[in-house]
Amino acid sequence: MGNLLFLNLGTQEVVLIMFAVLLLFGGEKLPELARGLGKGIREFKDASDGVKREIHRNINELTANEELKREEEIERSKKTEVVVEETAKERKDF
Repeated sequence: MGNLLFLNLGTQEVVLIMFAVLLLFGGEKLPELARGLGKGIREFKDASDGVKREIHRNINELTANEELKREEEIERSKKTEVVVEETAKERKDF
């Protein structure tokens, strides 16, 4: 009943709804309906978990790519510094 608090339903309303469902579907169909509802909720949760995993995977992949680019830029700048230093030394030698 705690899950229904956000719907602002009281005990009397919930009992009335359950009674109406019992009258409409009968006692034999209720377990089947509950199973179907449970399967639907489970599938929805699984799908939403899959979407969350995919989003996190893509974020991690983007972050890893950005780190690789930064490392490559650092390596390039180090190589450029070495070349500049070697060129400066060669000019001094002449």
